[in-house]
Amino acid sequence: MELSILFSGNSPKYVQIYEEIKQAILMKKLSAHEQLPSKRMLANTLNVSVHTIKEAYEQLLAEGYIYSKERSGYFIASFQFEWLQLPQKDKQAPIQPLTNTIKFDFHNGHVDKDAFPFSTWHKLMKKHFNAHNLSTSPWQGEATLRQDIAHYVERSRGVMCDASQVFVYSGTQTQLQALCHFFGQLTQVGLEEPGFKRVHATLLQCGLPIHAIPVDNSGITVPQTEVHMLYTTPAHQFPLGMVMSMERRAQLLQWATSNKAFIIEDDYDSEFRYKGLPIPSLAKLDQLQRVIYFGTFSKILISSLRISYMILPQSLVEAFTVFNQEQKSTVSKVDQLILADFIEQGLFEKHLAKMRTIYRKKQLALLAAISTHFSDDFQVIGEKSGLHIILKLPQWLSEDEGLRRAQVAGINVYPCSTSFLHPSKNNMVIIGYGGLSIAQIEEGIALLATVWQ
Repeated sequence: MELSILFSGNSPKYVQIYEEIKQAILMKKLSAHEQLPSKRMLANTLNVSVHTIKEAYEQLLAEGYIYSKERSGYFIASFQFEWLQLPQKDKQAPIQPLTNTIKFDFHNGHVDKDAFPFSTWHKLMKKHFNAHNLSTSPWQGEATLRQDIAHYVERSRGVMCDASQVFVYSGTQTQLQALCHFFGQLTQVGLEEPGFKRVHATLLQCGLPIHAIPVDNSGITVPQTEVHMLYTTPAHQFPLGMVMSMERRAQLLQWATSNKAFIIEDDYDSEFRYKGLPIPSLAKLDQLQRVIYFGTFSKILISSLRISYMILPQSLVEAFTVFNQEQKSTVSKVDQLILADFIEQGLFEKHLAKMRTIYRKKQLALLAAISTHFSDDFQVIGEKSGLHIILKLPQWLSEDEGLRRAQVAGINVYPCSTSFLHPSKNNMVIIGYGGLSIAQIEEGIALLATVWQ
């Protein structure tokens, strides 16, 4: 056998010989059991030392590409399956990021980053980021944080629970996935129509049957079909923004009790209510008999923190714990300990009070700007709480056209149609205001009016 090997580049010659022979084997240029040249013969052919050939052959031998016979030499190994490793291509130039021409982003999930207590958080991080806290947390979450969450929901929402009922996760979708796996694929799930599109995507990925349950001015309606689990956002329906009435809450709890169903109450925007008296959560009204309570710290602190929590009825805790006993925590231990300390020192509720004031001012600025710059053809919906409103467009301006005109002007607003399982007759957009300053809100809305009217 003659081997033609061209040396190039700066890598050692034995590495280049090894690579050339390996690629020839993988590309089927060398046949199984074919004998390789002796080390001395190949060394003379390539004008290298015998030691260089020995290094290359030993690497091929170690990786199983060749085998040796005593006093006979080296041979190409045979493979019992077909496979192909293509030679490496030259590295391409890195993809250049697209130039962002958006000046005003009215995303409903953005929060006021400038108001985050960076210095306090940094001090707590230095306290907890040490060798003792580099292990993984228990899968349920840190015991101290779970206890703090139990105390917090009791004070703020009147929900009486034990720390054993609290489970810490890295977001709504993660804890919903855990529930879906626990209840199984035969579970019929009711979802608000319109509703949170990421919840819909999670249910689809988990393979659970989904039923679109329409909402009206009082929130989600009582299901008229067989549903084992009902997902709802009563504090601030997403995306339409209505607050579920007390009468509807009572009806849903009665339905859940009669049908032995569970209600997932996503209380994501309950902390930010601007109009009317506070309405008790579903979890408070039935004290976690048929209600599974979802909460998050994303809107109060920052979304990148990725800490949420789920509170289960006591009747589900033991089975859920056994089912998930081999799981691992999805949240950093250090972040959990920082947050627990933040809550225990009274800093969380102080920060929450500050954010309520900030977001109330931003919402007032948004509503004033819309009233000033837009005609009565544009209707605001869902302004009683939360960090976004819905703007209903007139018939002559479609959702797609409205989004297109806004983007051309450097503005991002978001479609409401993606929240519907079935096509909607209304043209509506979602306008969030948490991540913009008051000046940006006013300037952005004024600009939006010029391209929409």
